[in-house]
Amino acid sequence: MTLTQVLCPVDLSEMSIRALAYGGTVAEWYGSRLTVLHVVPSFEPMEVRAGALFDPVHFAYPMTRDQIEERLQDAVRAAGITSGVTCVAEAGEPAAVIANQTAATAAELIVMATHGRSGWQRLMLGSVTEKVLQTAPCAVLTVPPDAPRSPRELTGEVVLCPVDYSPAALQAAGFAVDIARQVDAAVRFVQAIEWLAEEEPREIAHFSVPEFRRALIQQADEDLHKLIAELPKVPRGATATVTLGRAHREIVRLAAETHAGLIVMGARGRGAPGFAALGSTTLQVVRAAGCPVLTVRS
Repeated sequence: MTLTQVLCPVDLSEMSIRALAYGGTVAEWYGSRLTVLHVVPSFEPMEVRAGALFDPVHFAYPMTRDQIEERLQDAVRAAGITSGVTCVAEAGEPAAVIANQTAATAAELIVMATHGRSGWQRLMLGSVTEKVLQTAPCAVLTVPPDAPRSPRELTGEVVLCPVDYSPAALQAAGFAVDIARQVDAAVRFVQAIEWLAEEEPREIAHFSVPEFRRALIQQADEDLHKLIAELPKVPRGATATVTLGRAHREIVRLAAETHAGLIVMGARGRGAPGFAALGSTTLQVVRAAGCPVLTVRS
């Protein structure tokens, strides 16, 4: 795994500064350049009417680009980042500006909080974060409000990696191993079997549902162990778990039960024509997980 450019959009809220600490640490691990981005509606004076139509018009003067970049530098220092940082202030629609900066910097990773200043509910993603997840051409690391203050705290924790053998999931497996080696964590690979998992259909002649379910579990377990054998070794070890149930619910449940410090998963499942198809799994995991989630595109 190589990273040369990391982009971290911040709105200067406490939660975005926590995400900035993650972006700085990951950039340090891989010797990457870190671009810290803040987006404002405009740098131009804006008309503000007091109330009635013919009341005097006043002008609100937003902070200048230089003032915002100074605040970004303060945030960088507060996050403990000492070098390799570029601070950028731009005007426009946040998701569009983030997309433009991703292209301009050739960023391979975007790191951002799941909730910004407008976030109000635990299971609601910030609208900007959700738009970025839908359109980003690169990996995205989302950091929720309950995440540890630094990825260095993942030492000795579990990195959970759901696998469905799609190209994105297989690349995510490599990311999971590499990050686990960086922080001395263990990796748990998970495959959720959804078919025949939650409902008990009628047994048809010459077809035993329990026997077929056992065969599915056995095959999935063998496939996971084969994948583990093909990946680089993890000092704290890699384990395989096969579970029955809806994938997103099982992933979130296992992450909570194992106190996982990070979930690494593919951004598109098998046969998904676009991000909307993945939404039923990856997007719901990002919404509900109490730990950071790294979504990886093939």
